[in-house]
Amino acid sequence: MAKLHTPRWAWVLTGSGHFFIESFRMIRKLEHCDVFVSKAADEVLRMYGLKLDFPDTTRVLHDKTASAIPVGEFYHGVYHSVVVAPASSNTVAKCVWGISDTLATNVFAQAGKCRIPSIVFACDTAPELLTRAPHGMVKVFPRRIDLENTERLKTFEYTTVVESLADLEAAIARRQAERERHG
Repeated sequence: MAKLHTPRWAWVLTGSGHFFIESFRMIRKLEHCDVFVSKAADEVLRMYGLKLDFPDTTRVLHDKTASAIPVGEFYHGVYHSVVVAPASSNTVAKCVWGISDTLATNVFAQAGKCRIPSIVFACDTAPELLTRAPHGMVKVFPRRIDLENTERLKTFEYTTVVESLADLEAAIARRQAERERHG
């Protein structure tokens, strides 16, 4: 077995189908990435009929323990960046209020405690959105609390909140450039 390349990207999948397929395309472009799959993300994968088919340099870590054991690797320099995409309103709310009771929220909390930059692609960013459901596109109307939580998350240290696929791609490219400049 090959030695694990570190530091790595950590990409967190939550229970939102909003741009799930497009997020997979971005994951496939990253070298040395671990994909953290929450229990809710596992459900969404089944609903959308999606497979976790990533390059050989990608590890897939499922939410199988109450204490989210894989997050311990954050303390040992295994990760340089975290991407939470797509981020459900539930995940954003828990992150904002410091609740870390899922793999997704635990990864975000540990990244913050270790001062590892996080990029969060929040799903609820406008009063009206068009999103993909398992059987096609639907219109959704995020609640005021969802929009407020997205705004609150923007104030967190080491956290960049993005609101579109283009913003997500740009934030990842900026993070890659930072990593290249600083070795």
